Amino acid sequence: MTRILAKYENQINVFTELLEDLPDTDEPVWILGERYSIKTEKPELLSDFRSRLWFTYRRKFSPIGGTGPSSDAGWGCMLRCGQMLLAQALVCWHLGRDWRWDKDCSPPREYQQILHCFLDKKNSCYSIHQMAQMGVGEGKMIGEWYGPNTVAQVLKKLALFDDWNSLAVYVSMDNTVVIEDIKKLCRQTGRDTLRPGAGGWAQPPDRGNLLEQGCSQLQGIAVESCLNTCPEWRPLLLIIPLRMGINHINPVYIQALKECFRMPQSLGVLGGKPNLAYYFIGFTGDELIYLDPHTTQAAVDPEAGGPVDDQSYHCQRSPHRMKAMNLDPSVALGFFCKTEMDFDSWCGLVQQEILKKSHLRMFELVEKHPPHWPPFVPPTKPEVQTTGAEFIDSTDKLFESEEEFEILNV
Repeated sequence: MTRILAKYENQINVFTELLEDLPDTDEPVWILGERYSIKTEKPELLSDFRSRLWFTYRRKFSPIGGTGPSSDAGWGCMLRCGQMLLAQALVCWHLGRDWRWDKDCSPPREYQQILHCFLDKKNSCYSIHQMAQMGVGEGKMIGEWYGPNTVAQVLKKLALFDDWNSLAVYVSMDNTVVIEDIKKLCRQTGRDTLRPGAGGWAQPPDRGNLLEQGCSQLQGIAVESCLNTCPEWRPLLLIIPLRMGINHINPVYIQALKECFRMPQSLGVLGGKPNLAYYFIGFTGDELIYLDPHTTQAAVDPEAGGPVDDQSYHCQRSPHRMKAMNLDPSVALGFFCKTEMDFDSWCGLVQQEILKKSHLRMFELVEKHPPHWPPFVPPTKPEVQTTGAEFIDSTDKLFESEEEFEILNV
């Protein structure tokens, strides 16, 4: 049945409109904060699109949990979209937004290390194995479908066990982003591998064969990156789960959604339409541009510590697009702020371009922690060696039930 569903989803994409089909127009195209002209900058636009890491269904990986499925075809599309959003944050963190992939050139070592974090194997930080098992504690059986909010919470939990990147992950609740809480989280210095000392950041243990040992040992680059930025601010991955309507998206939110793609901090949007989850990275006119995970490829299994064959991790077809009004109302917005200045700039853009221009706000941005909320306590990594999956207790829910939304692939 799973094989039939995956085949059906692949066939659906044949009928999707492609960006190359766009006529010459003066309408700009926005991709994750970058503006392009179809008439004069089409090669640059396509290069940007193809540089995004593309995660799809995979088959023939080691069974999840030892006895579970060896493919996520038919059920893992939202998990793959979550991987793409997080990967974009890591690319911005280590390589910069202007980095471009060239299949004929040798990439930087940080690029290969990012890929290793997402390999389909149990010891990769953000593998399908880790994400699916982290969801078990939320009552999500392996092979069940996820919604954007659930995936955001799973990424937040897994990030606690990723010492290489040391991201501060903030997932908003009740459609509210609290500035005070984010600054408290990003200024937190109690991480094991990135702690300030008299001479700067503490040095990590011997690197050895870092790729072979997995993400928990990939610490050297994080230290070097931090020395180039303010050591009192951990890079922020901000995810804002929203429901922009009941059964259909409310048209009043469309313009605000477009403004998010214009922001230089944009990581795109997790969402989709009934039965399909997509990773949206931009728009043109009244159409959204997205990466589609509904292609089943063989799992990549490089030699221990060796380079990853990355050809299948970049979509070399033309990007897909769909009408914004066809978007399901449940989404999660993603943003990356490398420095505190980036975050302050994002706050200013939200105030100016979204909150002041909308009579029905997509979300709220407040300075202080709401007094009627429980106190904000930045999460910390448990003091034991673990992947993290077993620390999710079924009674410690990752999200409120009324916020849950699932995109079903049936």
